[in-house]
Amino acid sequence: MATQLITKLPAILDPTKIPQHVAAIMDGNGRWAKKQGLPRIAGHQQGAQTVKSLLRCCKDWGIANFTVFAFSTENWGRPAVEVNFLMQLFTGLLASELVQMHAEGVRIRFLGDRSQVPIFLQTMMDKAIITTASNQAVTFNIAINYGSRSEIVNACRSIAQKVQANQLEPYQIDESLFTQYLDTCGLPDPDLLIRTSGEQRLSNFLLWQLAYTELYITNTYWPDFSNDEFMQAIAVYQQRDRRFGKV
Repeated sequence: MATQLITKLPAILDPTKIPQHVAAIMDGNGRWAKKQGLPRIAGHQQGAQTVKSLLRCCKDWGIANFTVFAFSTENWGRPAVEVNFLMQLFTGLLASELVQMHAEGVRIRFLGDRSQVPIFLQTMMDKAIITTASNQAVTFNIAINYGSRSEIVNACRSIAQKVQANQLEPYQIDESLFTQYLDTCGLPDPDLLIRTSGEQRLSNFLLWQLAYTELYITNTYWPDFSNDEFMQAIAVYQQRDRRFGKV
């Protein structure tokens, strides 16, 4: 990744302490909609606009990687109408925003098991990956049908197969090698995790990668999470003393 060009940086932020990877658990779309007297799907639509706005902040402020938890392996248990709407929403957003994101230098990646999502969405995902593969302004990682426990199990299975095939010796297995088998291979671990709506759990998201990530939890519902609150989250992050287990 090329050095990020920082533009339009808010005055309260220190350009020397910009996180290089921000992840977000986008919680509260349904509750936001209920509060507004709207169907749950309206919350997801508004939440998508929040993603779009924050992605542009990342690009302008020099945050190289932005990862969002769009759909978990557990989300298949939601009502079929909502699940189908989300699959259509993801597809529609990729189709309508791809040209603009490509023009702005956004590189799109996906985390999770794509084989279980509808073919029409898989096709759009492949197109987005290929179209934006060479972009360097910001990497946008979208976790769809993602579960961290499954990711870790799959990594262990792949490594075990290598050992069984005499392509890898057990003594060669270390943390560095293990990360090469994760969906996030090639990405730095998140510096900051934002979770909205006041929930205080990781929800099977990036369990390996979040080992030393700073957490920012807010009661704000995701559709209401504004650029100003994003700025405040970064400001709070910049005040943290990150010791990584050291003194």
